[in-house]
This record gives sequence, C-alpha cells and structure tokens, in this order.
Amino acid sequence: MADNWPDEGWEVIPTEQGYTALLEALHSAISEADMFVVTEAGPTQAAAQRGIEIPGNRVVGVFRNDFAVRILRQSVPAMIEAPLRFYVTENEDGSATLAWKVPSAVFSPYSEGKDDELARIAAELDALFADIGADTTAP
Repeated sequence: MADNWPDEGWEVIPTEQGYTALLEALHSAISEADMFVVTEAGPTQAAAQRGIEIPGNRVVGVFRNDFAVRILRQSVPAMIEAPLRFYVTENEDGSATLAWKVPSAVFSPYSEGKDDELARIAAELDALFADIGADTTAP
C-alpha cells in the first residue's frame, strides 16, 4: 500500500481481503446499515477495455435521503459533498484497502461551529461510516 494517504480527515484500513471480496463486503455493510449506493465509478474496467491493466480501484458514493434533507435545511452549499464516498483500492500484494473521508471533516467548511446542527449530522454520519468500515473489514 502506498504510504501517501492524507494524515488528517481520512480513515484508512488496510486489509488482507482481496479487492473483489472487500468490494462485496462493502456493498453488504452499506445495505445492512440502511444506506444506499448512489454512485459507483472506477477506472479499472475502462482501462482494461483499452488493453491497460491497473490495480482494482473503485469509488462508492453512499448516502440516504433523510440525511440529504437535514443537511439541505442547514446548508445548501454543503450538499455538493453528497454522496459521501468509500474508496476501495487494490494493493500490489493482492490485498485491498478501504478508505473514506471522515464526514465531519468533509462538512466542516460549511459548519458554523462545533455546536451547530450540521456538525451534529456530520457526527452521526461519522459513526455510521465507522460502523460500515468496521463491518466491511471484520474478519
């Protein structure tokens, strides 16, 4: 795994799971958390269609409408950050890494302070994303 992940505002969990297995576990954990995959994109398959082989790489956008409505009530500009994303990357040894930007870090530029409602919503999402991450990477 490359050691150039940002130091702040990210959760990064290297695993021994393979790329496909980790991606499947992520989808299952998202569903179990009553969240939804809103977007999904990655360059791996498109590169393969062009004859270029690169490690597995997928961004999975996750959100839920009740969070969208609550966030919009606090900050229209903050909705540019939705859906929040998980990032699954394949490592050179065949293992995979799960990473995501921490929701409170993502929404902090739109927050008026630690005690405002947007910060509370982001904290809820922090816990939800941490649970999804833990469920995805559990042995």
